[in-house]
Amino acid sequence: MSIAKAWVRMTEEPGINEAPSPEKLLFDEQMNFPFHAAYLVYSEAFDNVTSNDAKKELNSNIEALKQNKIDYETFYMNISKYRKQNSVPHQERFSLQTQRKRDWRMKTQRQDRIKRHKK
Repeated sequence: MSIAKAWVRMTEEPGINEAPSPEKLLFDEQMNFPFHAAYLVYSEAFDNVTSNDAKKELNSNIEALKQNKIDYETFYMNISKYRKQNSVPHQERFSLQTQRKRDWRMKTQRQDRIKRHKK
């Protein structure tokens, strides 16, 4: 009898008992720059998370920000755990070698001279 129950469970469509996934909210305000920046951060975080609870929390945070229930600092603090940040502990050192124009000319003339006489 347990095999029959298992077969019925396997043939059922998956996800019938699961709650539908929350949708991304679409109310970006292009004219309000701080909110637009916050919405872009929200959108990127929403696309990266897979948990329904995380998506619900992100939606509630952006709604609260839209309705001025929370400030921007609180918003960023609340969603910081869902953001994917590049952790760069220190910047790479950059070295640029320079030379005087006279030195460069002498070097190229010598290289040209060598090329000319190697033929």
